[in-house]
Amino acid sequence: MRRGRLGALSAPVGAVAISMVSVQAGASMAKGLFPEVGPLGVTALRVGLAALMMLALWRPWRAPLPSRRWPILAYGVVLGSMNLIFYQALARIPLGIAVAVEFTGPLTLALLASRRPLDFLWISLAVAGLVLLLPIGPLASHLDPLGVMLALAAGVCWALYIVFGQKAGAGGQGQAAALGMVVAALVVVPLGVAQAAHGVAIAGVAPKAVLVALLTSVIPYSLEMLAMARLPARVFGVLMSAEPAVGAVSGFLILGERLSAFQCLAVTLIIVASIGVVATHRPTEAVPEV
Repeated sequence: MRRGRLGALSAPVGAVAISMVSVQAGASMAKGLFPEVGPLGVTALRVGLAALMMLALWRPWRAPLPSRRWPILAYGVVLGSMNLIFYQALARIPLGIAVAVEFTGPLTLALLASRRPLDFLWISLAVAGLVLLLPIGPLASHLDPLGVMLALAAGVCWALYIVFGQKAGAGGQGQAAALGMVVAALVVVPLGVAQAAHGVAIAGVAPKAVLVALLTSVIPYSLEMLAMARLPARVFGVLMSAEPAVGAVSGFLILGERLSAFQCLAVTLIIVASIGVVATHRPTEAVPEV
């Protein structure tokens, strides 16, 4: 019976692992396009192409629109803002660090739902990780201060993305995800359309942009929906907490980004804090999924 249970979990766990690798590999490829297209152009291409792909995949017009449409609008605006700000941060600091700092957004949201003494330990670990990354003090990392602040802002957007995503997805996750991506495209594409058009004219950029949209949006969204339907929320959250580490490895392998010992320690502290929050919460607590 135990072997059968493990076998049943292997597929969704594998889906989460592939999703994380897909997202971070796509982010690394996107950063590789910055010299040719710029962060704004890459964001416009990624979100615009992803919107078209998700419309084709989910075909949201087949179902009637929900009566309360503001959550979808808010979800899409936050989604577009999160991508826009994160790619601006990614242009200034390494991928693994950007993901770790951004991860403090959903981590803070989860901590706000609990008031237990144990949570102060996770708060302390997350704050210690951030202090090691911020360009202050004797152990300060040599990071662009604006890049760190942009990653923190992207984390705020991520927390809002979770809040509005839960409200928007109440009427149908696929429809909400597709419509939200369209709204995100309407926010982002006008800002980067000139850079995106210039990038498409450069040989080899268009196929890479399509691959980035697939890796960062279509593939992970589909896999995560599969996983969330088959995994307990706690298990899903613990698995997703490894995303900063996946980002650091992806940045090293694809972009050649090396992190210092203190930066690796900081990323590890944030990962441990995230795992601790998700793994130790009580089932009765309303903790948003990370």
